Amino acid sequence: MNGVKKMLLNLIIVGALSGAVLSGVFTKAEPLIKANKEKELREAIFMVLPEAKDFKVVEKTVGQQKLIVYKGIDAGGLPVGVAFKADGNGFSANIGLMVGLDLDYLRLKGIEVLEQLETPGLGDRIRDESFKDQFKGLETRPRIEYIKYRKPERPNQIQAITGATISSEAVIKNINRAVEQVVANFPREEMMKAEEGPRQAAPATEGQDAAR
Repeated sequence: MNGVKKMLLNLIIVGALSGAVLSGVFTKAEPLIKANKEKELREAIFMVLPEAKDFKVVEKTVGQQKLIVYKGIDAGGLPVGVAFKADGNGFSANIGLMVGLDLDYLRLKGIEVLEQLETPGLGDRIRDESFKDQFKGLETRPRIEYIKYRKPERPNQIQAITGATISSEAVIKNINRAVEQVVANFPREEMMKAEEGPRQAAPATEGQDAAR
């Protein structure tokens, strides 16, 4: 009996120590994880708005939902487009995207995948440049569509990934929904106003870093 009590006591002590260690690791890692996510977000904004040198964060609350748009600005303070996140269910889990939209609210400037857990070799090919490149200059009116097994026939269509139609469709649904929210809640006239002074510096390229 004493042996059983001693074993239980040892297990409790080990469990408590393990919990304390894990808690400490998480506490130290959390700021790094947050910083990395912010870095990825910033880089994605400039990737979908390649002409932007800065951006301004514009927030609005619609009902109980907080909407955020990143207004891209060139070196002279003039707007070049807007970027925003588009999240929604994929085949396996959430698919998180950064989307760039032109100033006319008529064409996409590009997309970047921020988060995905789609099937390796199939759905995760939404990260491939060949898939993402289809969205550059893609018209958003009428709503974006996909077709299978052949090249797009209309300026609002992309070709779905073979064997990953659900993932392809999820990307399109997320984008269409997000575009509609932006168009409805962030009037084009409001977003076209010039900005004074820099807001957020674009990430430096390797060449720029070396020159400093």
